[in-house]
Amino acid sequence: MTPSPVSTSAVVAPEFKLSATRVPLVIVSPVRDEAALIRLTLDAMLQQTVLPVEWVIVDDGSTDATPAIVAAYAARYPFIRLVHNPDRGYRKVGAGVVVAFKFGVSQIQYQAYQYLAKMDGDMSFGPHYLAQMFAAFDADPRLAAISGKVFRPEGNQLVEEAIIDEHVAGQFKLYRRAAYEEIGGFVEEVLWDGIDVHMARMKGWHTQSIPAPEARLYHHRLMGSSDKNVFRGRMRWGRGIWFMGYHPLYALASALFRMREKPRVIGGLVIFFAYCKAAVTQHPRYDYPGFREYLQDWQLAQLKQKAAGLLTKLGLLTNPESAKPPKKGQE
Repeated sequence: MTPSPVSTSAVVAPEFKLSATRVPLVIVSPVRDEAALIRLTLDAMLQQTVLPVEWVIVDDGSTDATPAIVAAYAARYPFIRLVHNPDRGYRKVGAGVVVAFKFGVSQIQYQAYQYLAKMDGDMSFGPHYLAQMFAAFDADPRLAAISGKVFRPEGNQLVEEAIIDEHVAGQFKLYRRAAYEEIGGFVEEVLWDGIDVHMARMKGWHTQSIPAPEARLYHHRLMGSSDKNVFRGRMRWGRGIWFMGYHPLYALASALFRMREKPRVIGGLVIFFAYCKAAVTQHPRYDYPGFREYLQDWQLAQLKQKAAGLLTKLGLLTNPESAKPPKKGQE
């Protein structure tokens, strides 16, 4: 059930929205050099009809005005807290963001929280976003994690960042605390935001991204472009899917799918090249017992289902039901 609203009379400034519902949610946001975008995220949160009891923003060594911007908001809205992670001297994506997130978790003051979220500092979303997420939690007691679908503004258009319904966007990942702790938290590696979802599902939880318009997340930076350039990001992605344990066929299919995204064609080729290079050089892989087998079984079932759909559309398969993955308990 959705938790009862939390009394926040001791931590809410007089000018703040006292009508907003507070729930035992803590959000942790690792940020570094987000001065150009972080006001969008701060303002989007302040407009929510459902609010966290605490929002820990971890400055991960910014060299711009990010800490000053956050400090100004925190002075006015005391549920926002700025903490500083020691500067490592450079942006470290993947593992670095998880290290900064875990540092933020260690700084949480409201220890009775029941929900925990990792949120980036370059996002915006509508005022009912959190309300939509908690409605989904209320409807499914085995729901581990949830997000909306992610859209990237490009000119006058919105480009959807591909994510299937069973996955959860890494940019704003909202977890039930019990599930987060059962999976052991986030792994300090690239693609931590894929490993956690499959780990949760392997342990019997559900995960979901909601396609409803009011649950949209707006990401104001091209995914995988925060570290030097997008090509470097695609190389990192390819190594990441090797580490995670992708089946070769699924890695190829994923690379082909990503060819339609910027940089078109070459981005997908770079992903698959990096995956193959990691395989040849015997780059380490995630070794949690049974995880890789679970993941690859799921991936092959997904490929089979997609292939059946294509063959049915072409009139080459008349019984697509036979290609559906088995239901839980019927594997």
